[in-house]
Amino acid sequence: MRILLLNGNTDSAMTERMRALATAALPRLGLAHVALVPATARFGARYIASRVAAAIAGHAVLEQVAEHAGSVDAIAIACFGDPGLDAARELAGIPVTGMADASLALALAAHPRVALLTGGAAWVPMLEEFALSRGWPRERVLVRAVAPTGDMIAREPERALALLADAAEDAVAEGAACVVLGGAGLAGLAPHLAPRLAVPVLDSLECLLRHAATPLPVPPPPGRTPTAGLSPALAARLAP
Repeated sequence: MRILLLNGNTDSAMTERMRALATAALPRLGLAHVALVPATARFGARYIASRVAAAIAGHAVLEQVAEHAGSVDAIAIACFGDPGLDAARELAGIPVTGMADASLALALAAHPRVALLTGGAAWVPMLEEFALSRGWPRERVLVRAVAPTGDMIAREPERALALLADAAEDAVAEGAACVVLGGAGLAGLAPHLAPRLAVPVLDSLECLLRHAATPLPVPPPPGRTPTAGLSPALAARLAP
């Protein structure tokens, strides 16, 4: 199975970091049959930390989906907040999942209340709105963030662990039965944070891989084909 690991940020070093972490995780997750095809957004923010950057990233994600959809079996948007997720599902004609959507689906299937913990305060209202848009009420999803953004955390993870632990402990005190470390910059930190908490800690990158490897089919909207309304060149690129 070939999965497009699509970074909606423009930082190719972050893409490589996620590819390395994901490749190491695949055998442990029982996904040794999966081959990853890494891709990085060609334009937009180096690391998404605002609504403007997220909106631009949605466009960049769609460009990559159009280019790669015919050569992979599934698409994994490796960017918390899942820019362009629903449009990508309409466009691709193959299963598409995103980091936040996959993390919520897997965590809430096992726990009554979960905390999404990420970097950058601007993400709190954005992720709260995202959870509501997927049908998850506020009573089940707590969103918390530490001040450093995800790219800062990726550069100096040891300095961020204490901040993440404090925020996670506060969320657990508010009733979270599971903590999801969300975002590309926080990938790989779950094993370091887990010993400090009394609840499970999930890595959003690993949630993404698990969900992408066993996706549910996503049909096109009623009365449309996946390529309806596209330019002839783009439709030809996506044709089976």
